[in-house]
Amino acid sequence: MSETATQKPRVRVPAYTTDSEAAAAATSQPARAEAFAFGDPVPVTSMRDFFYEGLWMSPEEWYEPPIPLDVLAKSYRATAHHGSALQVKRNILLRTFVPHPLLGRQTFSGLALDYLVFGNGYLEEVASRLGSRLPFRHLRARYMRRGGLQGDRYWWVPNFVDRVELPRGRVIHLLEPDIDQGIYGVPDYIGSLQSAWLNENATLFRRRYYLNGSHAGFIMYVSDAAQDQQDIDAMRSALKESKGVGNFRNLFLYSPQGKKDGVQIIPISEVAAKDEFWNIKNITRDDQLAGHRIPPQLMGIIPQNTGGFGDVEKAARVFVANELEPLQETMREINEIVGEEIIRFRPYSLDAEAGGGLDPTR
Repeated sequence: MSETATQKPRVRVPAYTTDSEAAAAATSQPARAEAFAFGDPVPVTSMRDFFYEGLWMSPEEWYEPPIPLDVLAKSYRATAHHGSALQVKRNILLRTFVPHPLLGRQTFSGLALDYLVFGNGYLEEVASRLGSRLPFRHLRARYMRRGGLQGDRYWWVPNFVDRVELPRGRVIHLLEPDIDQGIYGVPDYIGSLQSAWLNENATLFRRRYYLNGSHAGFIMYVSDAAQDQQDIDAMRSALKESKGVGNFRNLFLYSPQGKKDGVQIIPISEVAAKDEFWNIKNITRDDQLAGHRIPPQLMGIIPQNTGGFGDVEKAARVFVANELEPLQETMREINEIVGEEIIRFRPYSLDAEAGGGLDPTR
């Protein structure tokens, strides 16, 4: 080898590295940014989105309703305004209803509520052994099915096992007309269901927000060079454990030789979440009242303006004239089917004597 050739440097590589040397090398590495979440999102409701399924024949020879009846039943109690709007209509109908020996108040109340919730109401004509008429029986609309080539066969289907076909000619079906088919009725509040579910989701989310405790409404920003990985791990563990039962606990952080702004808490969603919750609740409430065409005075809503909502008596009379009286006329169609006036209504009045109530001043 030539003497003028450059000599290659020789570096001795140790066969192994001690634990102290590895720890020193790890601590000598520059600090890196780290971000972590408090857990995966938890759905607040398992109800699937609503859609019009249309009519289709089942293997049992009946047609399935175009709108799942279990969805309508669960939505009935989804929000205070949706359920209350249906109940106030039922209560006014029940107040003006005149009982009949063949149709009592309780049977009519169930018929009216089914018609308002599902768009379908069913009565069964019951006869004695001698052929005389007995009081009509209310059949819950959620478990009724209709089929046959002419739509003249009815089944009572309370579950997937018990299925009973009712005798022909004994079922009276009152339905809300639908523009797509004539087998089942469809309620007229369908357009407001999305708002009702959004209102329910906002309430359930708010409940979980408080039950969770770790609201993720802030960012903890640590830029102090004095912090090592063990301190970061300890802080992460403390934040994760401050959820559920252990929420709202105080946290202590000791930072020797730390800077003034080495640890910062940056709120990001607390104020925005409050504002959005308020707006969602108010907007969806108005949508539900519009879907049911209920004046806010009859729902017990407190006005936010100084002018208020106006005279509650005038609103009640207009509501009854425009909504309840046409509904009464629809229910009187049962009289034509039965051949007897079993459904009668007295004129609506806010006076106690006209409504059959008691005068508290006497």
